[in-house]
Amino acid sequence: MHIGIPREIKPLEGRIALVPEACRQLIDSGHSITMEQNAGALSGYPDGVFTSAGVRVVADTAQVYRDAQLILKVKEPQDSELVHLRQNHLLFCFLHLAAYPQLARKLQDIGLTAVGFETVEEEGGKLPALAPMSAIAGRIATQVGTHLLHQPQGGKGLLLGGVPAAERGHVVIIGAGTAGGNAATLAANIGAEVMVFDLSRDRLTAMRELGNNVTALYPYQDALEKEVAEADMVIGAVLKTGRRAPHVVSRDMVRAMQPGSVIIDISVDQGGCIETTRPTTYENPTYIEEDVVHFAVTNMPGAVPRTASQALSAALIPYVTAIAQPDWKSCKSLSRGINIESGRFIHPALQEMFA
Repeated sequence: MHIGIPREIKPLEGRIALVPEACRQLIDSGHSITMEQNAGALSGYPDGVFTSAGVRVVADTAQVYRDAQLILKVKEPQDSELVHLRQNHLLFCFLHLAAYPQLARKLQDIGLTAVGFETVEEEGGKLPALAPMSAIAGRIATQVGTHLLHQPQGGKGLLLGGVPAAERGHVVIIGAGTAGGNAATLAANIGAEVMVFDLSRDRLTAMRELGNNVTALYPYQDALEKEVAEADMVIGAVLKTGRRAPHVVSRDMVRAMQPGSVIIDISVDQGGCIETTRPTTYENPTYIEEDVVHFAVTNMPGAVPRTASQALSAALIPYVTAIAQPDWKSCKSLSRGINIESGRFIHPALQEMFA
């Protein structure tokens, strides 16, 4: 199969889906790859390392799409990229269509087939292509939130881990999956008092084992309201595969927080789990709502494209290898990840949404 890898154009998005070693593996298997010039530059991979791996590098964006059967991207197509997509394309990237219904309709109208990284699902509900990016987003959430609590950033002027004779910061994390778990690990290691909410007893047990400064609770509404009101930082990490994230923190709950507190909504890619969330980019990542600093960048791992590209490529290569075969739909994990097929909504979440 001929694979096209365009350069990402979402603001300050430097990731690339495949590192040169992964490209070489596919080419050695008989596939061909055309990549847009400088697609890997921000990840630390100049064009020359791709050409050495056998990739054809071209300057013309349209040529990448024109020559390819499989379009392999990182982020969902931006408006200016839609003109290049055709009915016979197989698109494989992060899609998050439940949060972008207009994009979903446009892809449907094109009539192509689109598989979302975030909906590739193994037995037991594991999301192998999403997991490494969730891990990075969780760690970034705590790192960024720690900085935003500083007074020059609009925060309340708190050192999250505290020092002797000063109190520790209080972090509330909603959702203890891969993203929330990584956020909790970093917050606990910094020395903050960490409160994690999750529906799963197994995940609550895992969070307790992070340390004596971590408490893990079932998300009863009363407990959630109390902890959010007292939090210095709230991290939202709620995920329902393929579906829009539910609002678990209301505007009234945000209003009850102290001025200068911080909210990081990792769930923003799926619409956000906090009512006051609105999508931002790294060009203008924060805003103040109800006197609380909000960070809701829709491509958080894009801040560390070298790390993220390496992790993403390692997770993707088995699925790219499979999807490049004529019988790729026999791979159940990929089949579950189909959002749109020949212009029809296939994923149950989208069928419900557009019913």
